Amino acid sequence: MKQLALPLPYPAEADDAAFVISSSNSRAAQSLKRWGAWPVMAALLVGPRKSGRSLLARIFAAHSGGTIIDDAERADETAIFHAWNNAQADRRPLLIVADSPPPAWSITLPDLRSRLAATPVIAIEPPDEKLMHALLERDFARRGLDARPELVQWLLARLERSHVAIVRAVDALDQEVGQTRKRLSIPLARGTLAPAGLIVDRATITGNDAQ
Repeated sequence: MKQLALPLPYPAEADDAAFVISSSNSRAAQSLKRWGAWPVMAALLVGPRKSGRSLLARIFAAHSGGTIIDDAERADETAIFHAWNNAQADRRPLLIVADSPPPAWSITLPDLRSRLAATPVIAIEPPDEKLMHALLERDFARRGLDARPELVQWLLARLERSHVAIVRAVDALDQEVGQTRKRLSIPLARGTLAPAGLIVDRATITGNDAQ
């Protein structure tokens, strides 16, 4: 699986700090590599929370020499407007990172609205199974948790297909293992994640102890 490496604030180990690419985000990564072909010197990078969009934006800035505005929905509109204009004048790309493109977030400044309407949108999609698998393995390894292959497969069959679900599931299991000192296992995962509403376990529906 292809990776673009960039240090992350957590964990400190550089070999763990990588943006993992699969079919759900490869188009976005390729579009950022080809920023010279953008119709304007700016683009909107949108995608789910915890999808690595900020990391991908930082990788982009490091390679292109461009600038980033993250969490654009909460940024000052005048600042975005001037940054967009400066990017065109300086021919240095600007990447605007947000949950979703306008008009999903309201823009009151007419000149900014018109400029963003002409700005290409690059989207990170929800994770596919291949990416879910890779992210679960990576996040368990970061926490020093011994997640056996059968547990990872069990989680893949039950977790919502979202980056947030992965993060919250691993956080919950890490906390449970730390508190109970129990071995990470399917029964522990079931007892931790089902009450937290993070999985719908087949066993609770069928009455069978399905794995």
